[in-house]
Amino acid sequence: MAALYSALEAGRVGIFESPTGTGKSLSLICGALSWLRDFEEKKRQEEARLLALEDSGQERGERPAAAEPGHPGSGGAAGEPDWVTAFVQKKEERDAVDRLKEEQIRRKKRENRLEKIRHNVQLKYAAKRKRSEEDETKRLLQLSKDVISEGDGVDVLEQLDHNEEELVLAEYESDDEKKVISGLEDDDDLEEEHVTKIYYCSRTHSQLSQFVREVQKSPFGKDTRLVSLGSRQNLCVNEEVRRLGALQLINDRCMEMQKNKHEKKSDEKMEGKRRHASHAICPFYSYEQMQFLCDEVLVEVKDIEQLVALGRETKACPYYGSRYAIPAAQLVVLPYQMLLHEPTRSAAGIKLKDQVVIIDEAHNLIDTITCIHSAEVSGSQLCCAHSQLSQYMERYRKRLKAKNLMYIKQILYLLEQFVAMLGGNVNQNPGCQAVSQTGTVLKSINDFLFQSQIDNINLFKVRRYCEKSLISRKLFGFVERYGGPATTVKTNKENQKLAGFQNFLLTLKQGSDKEGTPWSPPVEAENDQLRTASPLMQIEGFLSALTNANQDGRVIVNRQGTVGQSSLKFLLLNPAVYFAKVVEECRAVIIAGGTMQPVSDFREQLLSCAGVDPARVVEFSCGHVIPPENILPIILCSGPSNQQLEFTYQTRDLPQMMDETGRILCNLCNVVPGGVVCFFPSYEYEKQVYAHWEKTGLLTRLATKKKIFQEPKKANQVEQVLVEYAKCIKRCSQAGGQMTGALLLSVVGGKMSEGINFSDDLGRCVIMVGMPYPNIKSPELQEKMTWLDKTMPRAAGQAPSRVLIENLCMKAVNQSIGRAIRHQKDFASILLLDHRYARPAIFNKLPQWIRERTQVKPAFGSAFAELRKFHRGKVDAL
Repeated sequence: MAALYSALEAGRVGIFESPTGTGKSLSLICGALSWLRDFEEKKRQEEARLLALEDSGQERGERPAAAEPGHPGSGGAAGEPDWVTAFVQKKEERDAVDRLKEEQIRRKKRENRLEKIRHNVQLKYAAKRKRSEEDETKRLLQLSKDVISEGDGVDVLEQLDHNEEELVLAEYESDDEKKVISGLEDDDDLEEEHVTKIYYCSRTHSQLSQFVREVQKSPFGKDTRLVSLGSRQNLCVNEEVRRLGALQLINDRCMEMQKNKHEKKSDEKMEGKRRHASHAICPFYSYEQMQFLCDEVLVEVKDIEQLVALGRETKACPYYGSRYAIPAAQLVVLPYQMLLHEPTRSAAGIKLKDQVVIIDEAHNLIDTITCIHSAEVSGSQLCCAHSQLSQYMERYRKRLKAKNLMYIKQILYLLEQFVAMLGGNVNQNPGCQAVSQTGTVLKSINDFLFQSQIDNINLFKVRRYCEKSLISRKLFGFVERYGGPATTVKTNKENQKLAGFQNFLLTLKQGSDKEGTPWSPPVEAENDQLRTASPLMQIEGFLSALTNANQDGRVIVNRQGTVGQSSLKFLLLNPAVYFAKVVEECRAVIIAGGTMQPVSDFREQLLSCAGVDPARVVEFSCGHVIPPENILPIILCSGPSNQQLEFTYQTRDLPQMMDETGRILCNLCNVVPGGVVCFFPSYEYEKQVYAHWEKTGLLTRLATKKKIFQEPKKANQVEQVLVEYAKCIKRCSQAGGQMTGALLLSVVGGKMSEGINFSDDLGRCVIMVGMPYPNIKSPELQEKMTWLDKTMPRAAGQAPSRVLIENLCMKAVNQSIGRAIRHQKDFASILLLDHRYARPAIFNKLPQWIRERTQVKPAFGSAFAELRKFHRGKVDAL
């Protein structure tokens, strides 16, 4: 792709639209890897030239100009004498040559090591044998220590059993922001210099795995150093940790195990003192094992599933082993969140300086950044966390150091004030506390901090304490041990204090039960209840959000019914503040997707607000692979009875509008073979129309031609509906008869409007009922509109808030109607049921490949004739 190559060469920020299915991602990365190969070759040639000049200079015995005595001349450009300027210049050249030599040596070592591993199978077996011997030695040593230590050591403060010892917070070393204590990971191992590379991001784990498989089959598959990154949830091979389920719990437990490993040496020195209970250490976190896995990853392209299998085989952690491979990798494949969230990016060892970033499936990039950095907590969660943390502090008060107690008390105070902002009291059941003044109030960050009386607390230090102390993990273990309804609590004095804690958890659940009936946890749900018992993890996210700049976000105080039902939410208004760091550091950034229209959001809300020079931004849109005659987009302005189609909030509920929609579908189902997918603006409207058709008998008429399916709200039911839908279409096409296929009633923004392919007979016609404008009464959307009007200039005479509403609507439309055409030989018709689609401002926001072929039909008769001709012609051709 020439346009992509040029953008990378010039260091641009590109917005690329390429609606060609799976081939789009592959063409993107092939173009990028072609550029990378040329870039590396040019770099090597330049290095060779500089080194040759250095060598030739040494052979001639030339002394650097800086070493020669200079004469006070006219002076350099900065007013310095010529000999000083020459000295500085020569020193910089020598330093550059030295760096090149060091880099060359490292590169040769790496290439030789990987070449040996690639061609010498015996090295692999030797490494495996060595690991087995080390494991056996460690097991025998541990067994000896356990035998010797039996009966030793009595707790001088109070007797705690083996498992409970791990729940006590370790001493918090320092809260000095300038002092970074690295006890959790071997940073030295990540200090290898990063080669120029491409970071490729997409939304989901399955999309990334599919992309890696495409790279494996491509011409670049054998000699590209590719690394797949993922979360601990996807990459962890320690079954004890994986069983925790929740991502935050897995993260905390993993970090705790690393901390235990680094503290092991200091614990072993305390032979004459009280002996600590042995803390769990992850057997997969070994430098030698992970280095071997790192080399294996760089030798051969592997997706995440293959990486996990390799980790189990080599007894090495894939999560950290893959991170060790980042510096030497040429292509790094990772999910959105890992790149867009700066703390995660930093923890993973990702360095963006002078690198290339490709963000695929980027149509919802702005929403993704906003969601990553927003947070919401309910009144029930705040009260529950306060109770848990209070009980924890009472239980281990004698063992907690002063700093731990200070920070715990600060967190308790924060929770009390948050609940007070909702009109409640932390010491009462939130489900029984009625809120006197209901409604939603938006506040700036500073106003919220002042009104809640927490402006005197350093939230940056509290956030850092939560991250470093792993308090949420300790609290979860405490609740898991004592908070479960089926758990038997010991009867010592401290545990008697916990007697009310167990009952409090039950009353929380009872209070939040809408039916008001007594709640008892079913046996099969007990584990889920334990795993979600500690909400402090989510509250940490809210505390972190409050450290944003005052102008970049708002706090939404939502008081509803009871304190338990009320909530506090942080809304990020300016996603560019986080994206700016990515754009500033990278050599080039490519924002790509199958459907990127309208692109004004990316230009204005992301790039312009991030300070990107408009001259640096380039747009490129590829045509679709299908021939023009394989698609028939129609904007229909009126129905069979000449009823104008305008599905506004005021008119769409009218019986005549729902009847007209039904008549259009009845006519279409008579001429369209296979599957018809009809998108409605919302689940509520789809149900309303369905009930009306059922009442009037129109549903029965539809069912004579197409079997009717409805999109379910629950995600776990979507697959089943799609399977039945596909089976019905296949059965009808084989059997013939009056039934010609199936009709699927779907929802814009639902489970089937993104990521689902209705190719071939699954989607011969896609119908869009009305225009799915967002709910402008939403407080979040209203605040976003107000913020845009204050900060952004008017575009083409339109207020930025109006442009936002139209863009949100058309992005959803474009995603939905693009579900049907998925490959070169596919064909389908697209019907937009609303005359407003013909307005220039709306029409121009359709994808170019659809816009160029769209027909505007004022009357139904001519539109129906075109549709019948189109589908009959395609069926005859088949």
